Amino acid sequence: MKRFWCAVSFAAGSLFYSSVAPAQMAPGAQLQKMEQASQSLSYELAYINVSRLGIESLRYRHAVINHKTYAQLLQMDGSRREIIQRGDEISYFEPGLDPFTMAGNHIVDSLPSLIYADFDRLADSYDFVSVGRTRIADQLCEVVRIVPRDGTRYSYVVWLDSETWLPLRADLLDRDGEALEQYRVVSFAVDQGVNKMMQSLKSAQLPPLLSVSTDTPGAFNWTTSWLPVGVKEVSHNLRQLPALNNPVESRLYSDGLFSFSINVTPAMRNSAAQQLRTSRRTLQTVVRNNMEITVIGELPPVTAKRIADSVTLGKTP
Repeated sequence: MKRFWCAVSFAAGSLFYSSVAPAQMAPGAQLQKMEQASQSLSYELAYINVSRLGIESLRYRHAVINHKTYAQLLQMDGSRREIIQRGDEISYFEPGLDPFTMAGNHIVDSLPSLIYADFDRLADSYDFVSVGRTRIADQLCEVVRIVPRDGTRYSYVVWLDSETWLPLRADLLDRDGEALEQYRVVSFAVDQGVNKMMQSLKSAQLPPLLSVSTDTPGAFNWTTSWLPVGVKEVSHNLRQLPALNNPVESRLYSDGLFSFSINVTPAMRNSAAQQLRTSRRTLQTVVRNNMEITVIGELPPVTAKRIADSVTLGKTP
């Protein structure tokens, strides 16, 4: 797997050096066209996701019928795993679990988060850099880099089909430019035939909407003294985890592209500092003043550690 990623990095470097054709529009505008195309067109994608955990093969169908979004994500290998969107409801069919439905406006599983990013917001903290042109899945593509200005987050390189503006490849890179994950389309179609295939979802019997317990908003006696540029608090809540007797105070943050949470709970006897990383996700725990502080989400380890260290206990924002 290590050799594979070395080959990917070498190929990407060769691409950037040899692609000299200028982009016809600003890279920020190209990314906005990608966002619009991904949400408005009717299309089918067959693609692979490659990470240090392995390779998975998937198919994604998307259609807009009578101003309502229908989508299907299907795992092509191994146990059948399917996710269906009908309007603002997302239904999950997992092996070994009872099917369930949750509220949501798009399928986030196994698709690059940049597809639904707000690039007007990201422009304040990221640079969008046009790299050139090349071919992916036998299509001419515009290549754009999405780079955080403060160097505290991951970056993306994305290949956009010059005709449809759909993303045909996206590489997630760490702070050293090493590939962590790759989304790569093998074949795709953009036509009304996808609408016909998705018509059956209009009358499909889907599982009922899952009832989610409401967490207590809470007034927390802690705050952070440092966050990456552009990161904002999205929500906060106080909840009781089934496996713990102690309450957990949690804040969710996002910069519009990557998200993470800070969780604070009374320390237990076996609480200890630790850091775990799985592909794009990092879990960083520190113990201070008999409190356990955990940062978990889409962050480089050094950034997660800095955020955890910045939490000030006994202070209300």
